[in-house]
Amino acid sequence: MSMSKTFKSKSDLHLARKIWHFLGVLLIVVLFNHLHRAESLALLTFFTVLFVTVDVLRQKNETLNTFALKLLGPFIRESERNSLAGTTYLLTASLIVISIFPKSIALLTLLFLALADPIASFFGIVYGKDKLINHKTLQGSLAAFVTCFIISISFYYSQNLMTERLLLVSILSALIGTLSELIPIGKLDDNFTLPLLSSSLLWVVFYFLGGF
Repeated sequence: MSMSKTFKSKSDLHLARKIWHFLGVLLIVVLFNHLHRAESLALLTFFTVLFVTVDVLRQKNETLNTFALKLLGPFIRESERNSLAGTTYLLTASLIVISIFPKSIALLTLLFLALADPIASFFGIVYGKDKLINHKTLQGSLAAFVTCFIISISFYYSQNLMTERLLLVSILSALIGTLSELIPIGKLDDNFTLPLLSSSLLWVVFYFLGGF
């Protein structure tokens, strides 16, 4: 068996897309963490409106679509060439989360989105063999859980949040991040559903376990 079949090809892994995803969300995290909420919301709103507008218009204008695909080709799935890009859903969901949820919940949710989603996808593609839901695999979900757990325990400890029950809240948060990545909600893009579902369930954890 050839190495390409054993390890998967770069096109299967979508490495450029995963790096774009990680760096884009990480930039949002950095800006939100270091700027005032109003400033970070203004910036994110501007870029979200700009990107979404172009993304919608390119569906109706072949010239604009061709230009956009040349510019963002490595970061767009084949299925997105004539439909909305995943980045549209990601930016929109990030804007909603930052707008309505407390800062700690929004930051933790965005960290899940930045790391757990691409890592789960990578491990699912390379090592996944036990199917769970749709194209999601047990191996990818385990990778997501470990990633979310490390993020959670590091985040709560560094923020001095619920440290008296650190292990419990980290496990619960990791389960939330994993299930949010795993469970599909209709035909919605997981770049949209993951942050909204994660932040909503994290709010419940914070409310009942003293995170506020």
